[in-house]
Amino acid sequence: MTPALWRAKKIVDSTLHPDTGQPVFLPFRMSCFVISNLVVTAGMLTPGLQTTGTLLWQITNQSLNVAINSANANKSTSLSTSTLIQSYFLAVSASCSVALGLNSLVPRLKRLSPGTRTILTRLVPFAAVASAGALNVFLMRGEEIRKGIDVFPSLSEAQKSALAKQGKDNESLGKSKKAATIAVAETALSRVLNATPIMVLPPLILVRLQRTEWLRRRPRMVLPVNLGLILTTSVFALPLALAAFPTRQQVRAGKLEREIMEKVGEEGLVEFNRGI
Repeated sequence: MTPALWRAKKIVDSTLHPDTGQPVFLPFRMSCFVISNLVVTAGMLTPGLQTTGTLLWQITNQSLNVAINSANANKSTSLSTSTLIQSYFLAVSASCSVALGLNSLVPRLKRLSPGTRTILTRLVPFAAVASAGALNVFLMRGEEIRKGIDVFPSLSEAQKSALAKQGKDNESLGKSKKAATIAVAETALSRVLNATPIMVLPPLILVRLQRTEWLRRRPRMVLPVNLGLILTTSVFALPLALAAFPTRQQVRAGKLEREIMEKVGEEGLVEFNRGI
């Protein structure tokens, strides 16, 4: 593959949805995730955030999560508007409940030192984002688990080229609920893997930096430093989280329903779009 062709492939893969072939709205593409998520993450990790601010930033974060999860989900199973709205309110309720609950709990831990309580307070957004983020994926894509997603025979590059020359597509073997469960579970786990370094490292580093003489004399630099820490962590964390599980997942047919296994054999390989 030539460099020009490889670059074109990367542009197509980062722009078009693999199921529909349509462009994903720019702010909701995973290639734009670092920028889209930067301001929201910085807001949630703002030191000394009060109840109103906590609620507003958690609502904003879950709204962005719903949009990203919906835009990048497996599209072989449709999601109704009522299910979308219900999932949104459940995810928002979960994140706000965790954030407010922990924010009220940490100050009551009198046995802990003030420094430890400060660190725990800074980590409250991580607990809210990780738990609600994983829940958000399951809620938004629960219809896939209930109805199943399309699985396809796993073809070699030569077989794909032969089909393309004939003007044919790789036809679905049917819908699989087990494949959907794998896809949704891996996506939820990747969200937690992505949130962990982004929501843990910057606040812990910022706590240490705020004790330095340089930052004490320059309190206005707290926000730019916080943004810089989040941006740097996000640039490295997102590719690792996405690479943990392939977008085009491949499994043995024996792990799926009997109907699928009978078409390609127990050891036969099938693939499906995991979604991101």
